[in-house]
Amino acid sequence: MEESLEIRSFEFDQLPSATQFASQIESSNIPAVFKGCIKDWKAFSNWNPTEGGLDYLQERLGTSVVEAMLSRTAPIFYGDIRRHERVALPFSTFIGLCKQHKQKMYDGCDDYVEPELHRQVDSNLESPSLLSGDVAPQQLYLAQAPIMSAENEETVQLETLKEDIATPAFLETKKLAAINLWMNNAKSKSSAHYDPHHNLLCIVAGCKQVVLWPPAASPMLYPMSVYGEASNHSSISLENPDFSIYPRAEHSGEYSQKVILHAGDALFIPEGWFHQVDSDDLTIAVNFWWRSSIMSSLSEHMDAYYLRRILRRMMDREMNQALAKASSADRERLKRHACEIHTNGELDSMEHDLDQSCQKQDLKGKEPQQRILLQKIGPCSLQALHDLVSLVHDCVNVADINQPMQSSSTFNSELNVKNDNGKIMTTEMFHLEDDPIAKILWTLEPHALQEVFVVMAVSSQLP
Repeated sequence: MEESLEIRSFEFDQLPSATQFASQIESSNIPAVFKGCIKDWKAFSNWNPTEGGLDYLQERLGTSVVEAMLSRTAPIFYGDIRRHERVALPFSTFIGLCKQHKQKMYDGCDDYVEPELHRQVDSNLESPSLLSGDVAPQQLYLAQAPIMSAENEETVQLETLKEDIATPAFLETKKLAAINLWMNNAKSKSSAHYDPHHNLLCIVAGCKQVVLWPPAASPMLYPMSVYGEASNHSSISLENPDFSIYPRAEHSGEYSQKVILHAGDALFIPEGWFHQVDSDDLTIAVNFWWRSSIMSSLSEHMDAYYLRRILRRMMDREMNQALAKASSADRERLKRHACEIHTNGELDSMEHDLDQSCQKQDLKGKEPQQRILLQKIGPCSLQALHDLVSLVHDCVNVADINQPMQSSSTFNSELNVKNDNGKIMTTEMFHLEDDPIAKILWTLEPHALQEVFVVMAVSSQLP
């Protein structure tokens, strides 16, 4: 992990102002931890499951119907719609499951399983549970239950909880997109994913471990197709990753950072940062989403332009990195052989031509160039070098030494165009396939082409 991307941590007495957060933290797009950031919330004491918080929540929201994630792969919850369901149930039903799990924890019963949730958890409830089938409590996770939503107000289920929370002071100038509740009754793990908004994750009760990867590590995490419903989620299985299918994922840990958040802490997760979250039993969290200034300022009519610019920059970076890795070993190998003198007294005709060409370049009385050994490079590369040297020899032999050199490229096509006066003029048009140098180079595989350029570069640098 690059030092410039390391996560910073701020104690309660070091919390930034709104201006400092925007200019020093948010603008850097690097995560940051804020210790004790929300300890002054009413929710911090009122929602604590160990201090009657479950009864409090049930009293406040018992009749509300919420949507929960149902996962057959629990305790792992994958974002892919094919691997989970969204089920509706009374909030009081979910709280009842939390109470049961809490009692199980106190009793020390590790093999407790509630076989069927379609049976009523609380016999006093008037409305029946909307769940059916054989579902265990640990298969449910109250994920992204909206407390506030700027875009879909009709989906807000838990608005009354806004009274117990407060937007942190350093976010007071932000136009929030959503506030959500996250609550699990048993230990859970989320699949690695990124959010399309900036995110402040606040731990009200319990503990979460968050592993983060910068956006540049996306190739290591194999994001799902952009055409799918869960395009922001990794394709890699958490319980049994198959490195034969996802070989780069084996090195994803080299790019990750891990933070542990306790009750009262908050974590800023910039947009695009992948994060995988492990939650302890009975953990409750609230998160704030808001659009980044970059996304807010992008005009739709500029999308195609920015896409091309970004793709070009990514391609250049990947190409430079690939060439640096691939060519460093080749350059060292060729340099070791470039200054060696043959001891067997023989050169094949190709090497002899190349050696003679190098010696003729010594126009200022320098010692002749040392002969270049080329046995190590491939036959295609060697043949291309021989053809190039032969082409140079042919041009030198036929050229008048007192006349400027003419291009070796040929023009054999004519193009009729109209000039400003409307007269038809004939002009010559260049065809790449007629260029003798292009003919030699364009049939080469990338590695062979690289070998040719490396030999030429090394030859030009010899004393």
